[in-house]
Amino acid sequence: MLISTAVVALALQAGVPSPVPAVAGVKTWPAQEADYVIRDFRFGSGETLPQLRMHYTTLGQPRRNAAGEIENAVMVLHGTGGTGKQFLRPQFADELYGPGQPLDIRKYWVILPDNVGHGSSSKPSDGMRMSFPAYDYDDMVEAQRRLLSERLGVKRLRLLMGTSMGCMHGFVWAEKHPGFAKAIMPLACQPIEIAGLNRMWRQLIVDGIKSDPAWQNGNYKRQPQQGLRTAQSLLFVAGSAPLLLQREYPTRERATGYVRQSVSTALASLDANDMLYQFESSRNYNPWPGLERIIDPVMWINSADDFINPRNLEVPTEAVKRMKNARFRMIPESPNTRGHGTHTWAVNWKADLANLLARTE
Repeated sequence: MLISTAVVALALQAGVPSPVPAVAGVKTWPAQEADYVIRDFRFGSGETLPQLRMHYTTLGQPRRNAAGEIENAVMVLHGTGGTGKQFLRPQFADELYGPGQPLDIRKYWVILPDNVGHGSSSKPSDGMRMSFPAYDYDDMVEAQRRLLSERLGVKRLRLLMGTSMGCMHGFVWAEKHPGFAKAIMPLACQPIEIAGLNRMWRQLIVDGIKSDPAWQNGNYKRQPQQGLRTAQSLLFVAGSAPLLLQREYPTRERATGYVRQSVSTALASLDANDMLYQFESSRNYNPWPGLERIIDPVMWINSADDFINPRNLEVPTEAVKRMKNARFRMIPESPNTRGHGTHTWAVNWKADLANLLARTE
């Protein structure tokens, strides 16, 4: 809510990857993919889905302690519109999974779910369209929990990481299931209700799709291109990194060509109903009243050039005071930051991750 190794304008705005050229010679990782079907999954809305499919990707192998319990599971949660496989991209994987790196897959078992409504997990575009259950973040976290406990046998995570929407899921996890994760690293979010400008640009995405006559209340015969173009254009702006784009596209012609190509390329992979559900799923997110319930060690990271999470909000200062064992760092804007998408460029924060793992060992 689309990949680059050299030049990235958006990375993952609200989780939607940015369109970029493929790069030859990208390293591949020994990942495995599978599905878990949860029977009769009941949503917070009261709706029930007879079969909820959770798709997931893993790297490494589980390791058990003397009691037979898995002790090395790491779950990484993607943002709005993303998938677990986005964490196989070079800017993330090549910085973290190799020998001696913070999430060395010889040591850790890394679990990358596709969340409800995303990727290869159950979603409206599978056929139900707007009759798909109205899932929210609580439902998504519960599906993650059941995947871990019922299918993968994980009773406690060594680490829970999340980017953007996954960052918000981290705060939901910490409040709902204290102690389930030995450490939590939320990247690029705030533990408050999505309101103000953050809600406004999201609402414009929803309104843009629904106002397109081709949408037809979700029963479209073809994707509502004008509505999706409006939505993707807003995502481009929300996820952009001003310094990076000024440096890489310093003329009017280059800037115009890039933005038009980026938006047009993204349209080919979007589904209007999926996008509506993805953005509406944040409607009741608000961990702020219960921050004192968060007892797990937290290393929370935002970046100064993030349009979605502005650097001058006072929320982090107040929030850290209310959590038992939390630290916060604002990454300064630099040539290495990528706006909101800094959360996926691990070079900017992998030292923080290594420190978190060391202090919770």
